Amino acid sequence: MHTRFTAWKITRYGAPEVMVPVTRLLPTPQKNELLIRIHTAAVTRADSMMRAGTPRFARLFLGLHRPRNDLVGTGFSGEVIAVGPDVTRFTPGDAVFGEAGTQFGANASHICLSQEGVILHKPDHLPHDQAAVLCDGVLTSWNFLHHVAQLRAGERVLILGASGSLGSAAVQIAHEMGADVTGTCSATHAGMVAALGAAHVVDYTQQDVLDQAEKFDVIYDTLGVSSYAKAKHALNAQGRYVCPVLSLPLLGAMMRTSCFGARKARFSATGLLPPDKLRQMLETILSSIDAGLLAPVMSRSYPLSDLIEAHHHMETGHKRGNIVVVIDDS
Repeated sequence: MHTRFTAWKITRYGAPEVMVPVTRLLPTPQKNELLIRIHTAAVTRADSMMRAGTPRFARLFLGLHRPRNDLVGTGFSGEVIAVGPDVTRFTPGDAVFGEAGTQFGANASHICLSQEGVILHKPDHLPHDQAAVLCDGVLTSWNFLHHVAQLRAGERVLILGASGSLGSAAVQIAHEMGADVTGTCSATHAGMVAALGAAHVVDYTQQDVLDQAEKFDVIYDTLGVSSYAKAKHALNAQGRYVCPVLSLPLLGAMMRTSCFGARKARFSATGLLPPDKLRQMLETILSSIDAGLLAPVMSRSYPLSDLIEAHHHMETGHKRGNIVVVIDDS
């Protein structure tokens, strides 16, 4: 077995170039831990926000000058290669996927995690790249539409940023739930968004859907490109504006709408929910994938050595679906 593993470290908050490759001693799994050799890892907007230290108030929790847990990456798919003496759910050789959470470190050749975390067996038919991204856009959008927005069949939902990681998953999930789906994206991705289940597709470069006469029961702002203040006039009387990108204006809107009015602004830190709840959602997501109702949209893959380039592409704002890095551990 290898004695060292490769990873990427954040030296300080900033642009992708603040990341540097490092090698560290391979850990020995303790009582209830798994040592996982990673095949594929997700590259997400949440990863880039952590790297950049945005929003700035998040540094109070992450670390003032750089993240205390300074390795990059959350979502992964790979193979268990060693287990601690108290591990009961997994054995060496198991294919698994999951997320590292606030421990980070998934953009690496190996990772050591507790079996009580967000780790599940990977179905044989699910490719490693699709499994690696399930804990980002798919899981977040599932939580937001089912639990945060409480979307119901027959309701009208507007998905801002419908071609990205969260948006492409949200279109499929909302369509499966029986909602009437409107998605915004560039003209380049309009066909894809329609094929995923959007009944209406709006080119955001040509019109602002929030300035039209249409009203929605739910507005899901996947990228934080709008705000409750801008969106509330496009909500029905009991409409919900939901956004996974926390900001001070969103926090203020949540506090105000929790006390006054029928329209609501809502947020959830999906990744910070209890691991057992996240595993339950992922099991349901796997059932939808098995039934052919949901599939992660994949964009580009990069070798782990090109992680900086992968971050740059992600931050163009024009990516389609999900980006991954593939680990060559030869």
